[in-house]
Amino acid sequence: MKIDHKNFSHFSYDLWLTLIKSNPQFKSKRNLLFKDFFDVECSIEKVTEVVRYYDVLCNNINENNGLNIDTYEIYYFILNALNVKVNDIDTKQLNLFYKETELLFMEYKPQLVFPKIDSLFEEIKAQGKTMNILSNTGFIKGYTLRKIIADYGLEQYFSFQIYSDEVGFSKPNHKIFQLVYDQINSSNEITKKEVLHIGDNSIADYDGAIKFGFAAHLLKI
Repeated sequence: MKIDHKNFSHFSYDLWLTLIKSNPQFKSKRNLLFKDFFDVECSIEKVTEVVRYYDVLCNNINENNGLNIDTYEIYYFILNALNVKVNDIDTKQLNLFYKETELLFMEYKPQLVFPKIDSLFEEIKAQGKTMNILSNTGFIKGYTLRKIIADYGLEQYFSFQIYSDEVGFSKPNHKIFQLVYDQINSSNEITKKEVLHIGDNSIADYDGAIKFGFAAHLLKI
C-alpha cells in the first residue's frame, strides 16, 4: 500500500477489500448453512444465486440512499425469494442463524489483504498519527467484524471503528463521514484535508470522502 503519509494527520480505512478479504471457503459454507437451517427446498446453486443477488442489490441500495438495510431484512428478502414462508420465521430464529453464521465466519475467517499491514500501522502510530475503520456492512454485523480485527491483533491501532449497521448510515452518505470527523476532533482538532480515507470502492470510499472534504485514496488490488 504505497501512500505518501507525510501530508496527513489521520487515516480512515475501509475494511472489505482494503484490509480484509473473504475466506474462499466461507460463502459456500454459509450458503449451505442457509439452505439447511431454513429447510430451503431449492438447490444449493439456486440458494447461491439468490444470496448473491440480494448481496449486490442491498449494497447498491445502501450506496444510493446512504442508509443501511439490516442483516435480518436481507435474510427475509432471500427467504421470500426462495419460497420460504417468512411469516413463520421470527427474530429468535434469525438470531440463532446469525450466531451459527458468526461461528462459521470465525472458523473460516477473512484473510488480510496485506499480511504485513501491522508494520505500516506501527509506522503511522510511531509518527503520532491516528487511524480509524469506516465500513459498510451487509451479511456480517459490525460487532462480528470487531472480533476479526481483534483476532488479528489490529484493534490497538485504531482510535475508533464505525460500522453502518451501528449508526444507520452507509458510505457515501456525508453523515457517516461527519461521524468520523466528529470523533477525530473530539480528541484532536484537524482540518478535513488532513484526513485521508482509503478504500477500494470508487463511489462509497473515494467519491464519498472527496465530496465530504476529506482527501481520498482509491485502492486498486
